[in-house]
Amino acid sequence: MRTITRLSARFFCALVLAGGAHALSAHAEAIVGQASPDFSLADAQGNQHELSAQKGKYVVLEWFNPDCPFVRKHYDSGNMQALQKTSTEKGAVWFSINSSASGKQGNYPSDALEQRLRAEGSAASAILKDEDGAVGRLYGAKSTPHVFVVNPDGVLIYAGAIDDKASVDPEDVKTAKNYVRQALDEAMAGKPVSEPSMKSYGCSVKYAD
Repeated sequence: MRTITRLSARFFCALVLAGGAHALSAHAEAIVGQASPDFSLADAQGNQHELSAQKGKYVVLEWFNPDCPFVRKHYDSGNMQALQKTSTEKGAVWFSINSSASGKQGNYPSDALEQRLRAEGSAASAILKDEDGAVGRLYGAKSTPHVFVVNPDGVLIYAGAIDDKASVDPEDVKTAKNYVRQALDEAMAGKPVSEPSMKSYGCSVKYAD
């Protein structure tokens, strides 16, 4: 009987551990060098945009909060719009994603977000709202801005800061090393990304508590 009990206990522990591992994997963050998690989010017009539908193209995911001073640095200087424009002109798809929860800084109706960024000259392929934060957490987006680059095979090849100047001063854009541009240029030239993971900086993503 004791042997059976010990075996049962071991079996139960194994199930618990397996369940725990499954739970962790279900909430694991996107990892550079591995397949990017698929998702579907709507734009202001209600059109759904799926990552998996972009296979064969480079995709840039930009987490933004229009009220964050670090985001403002890149939009007020025109840096983000210029990068969006050059990237999409080369055939990349650019998704600007807002994960600010209801009642948090940067949360606006989808149409207001769309109008605001387009008025500022955004060249994003689509501006998407992730109010429940599910996609942001899926990718491990920690700051605004936080940028991810996916290659045509659906593999994440870059994750992190837009550049190496962690400030809110628009003047710093002029001398900054742009990691996102570098990653796209290298990958599109058939080269490995030399700096595939750089610590992001900015405001924290305003997820729901």
